[in-house]
Amino acid sequence: MKTRGVFKRGSIYWIRYADPTGRVIRESAKTRNINEALKLLAKRKAQVAEGKYPEKVVIKNYTFSELCDRYNNWATIQRCYEKDKKYIIQELKEKFGSLILRRFTTHLLEQYQVDLAKQGLKPATINKKIACIKHMFTKAVEWDMVEEEVLKRIRRVKFLKEDNKRLRYLTEEEIHSLLSHCDKHLYPIVFTALNTGMRKDEILSLKWDNVDLKNGYIHVEKTKNSERRDIPMNSHLLSLFKELFKNRKLGVDYVFVNPETNTRYYDIKRSFKHALRKAKITDFKFHDLRHTFASHLVMNGVDLATVKELLGHKDIKMTLRYSHLAPEHKNKAVSCLNKIFATSKKFKCTKTDTVGIFSDVSVCRNP
Repeated sequence: MKTRGVFKRGSIYWIRYADPTGRVIRESAKTRNINEALKLLAKRKAQVAEGKYPEKVVIKNYTFSELCDRYNNWATIQRCYEKDKKYIIQELKEKFGSLILRRFTTHLLEQYQVDLAKQGLKPATINKKIACIKHMFTKAVEWDMVEEEVLKRIRRVKFLKEDNKRLRYLTEEEIHSLLSHCDKHLYPIVFTALNTGMRKDEILSLKWDNVDLKNGYIHVEKTKNSERRDIPMNSHLLSLFKELFKNRKLGVDYVFVNPETNTRYYDIKRSFKHALRKAKITDFKFHDLRHTFASHLVMNGVDLATVKELLGHKDIKMTLRYSHLAPEHKNKAVSCLNKIFATSKKFKCTKTDTVGIFSDVSVCRNP
């Protein structure tokens, strides 16, 4: 519903009105409720009608460090919060912590992009940091920590062009080699990734409450897209989980835990790199296990719609990156029409009289 004088920025409503001099004022209503925004707009218009200037919010000189602390407290309770974001915020705090929010400029962040690129960081990694900064300043405006003009300067910073064509997956030989070189604690984690396509954080944060051994399902509650999905287990994975469950310690909620501390794993980067090195597998990341899962499904004839559901993609465009692995699906699609014309009567027609898309069936214009 569009209402004159009220508009949205993100999920927050803003109001627009003219002060007694005719200058257009845009003010955050600091609410997600349109009725509250309309009440504030009516109040401001009444003040203007009386010749009064609406009170201005005085914003002190907040530092970026103060914004980081407040933003981090807010972000940790959001459903879409990722552990990686915590590290990004900490890194940004170390870089810009003492800087006053009003001092942030377009040039400052563009130079930051250049510095990160010189360090060898990929565009996707740099864009994650810039996206985090942009959202932090969006919240800063909502929280009256900085003026909107500063946010406008931040938003002028453009994201770098990313190369999203990379699709690295393991061959069958590489899969067996990797698994054979995994340490005892790493093997079930990698095996789960290869058989479910789950993300690393989804696997490491998995609890037994979300594992249905009776029906053979894993229920993923906290996903990147904030949507629950159910993943069926094949017989090999189900056997592995039953073995893990049989040997688990009482009172431990997580599936994958450190046997020395009985606490969940937060990262397995070092042991995973060690396994890759022993298996002589290069240019490979843990997330590529997810690509391996999807790629082998497609190569074995699983349709893209099913792969999309298993991976938890919101948009089929994300899944289409695997479509080139099954070029035969187009041949199968058109060959299914063969049975329709298998018994069709063929007419003797000239070459110019043959029409249609079926090369093995002649259709005469004048039978």
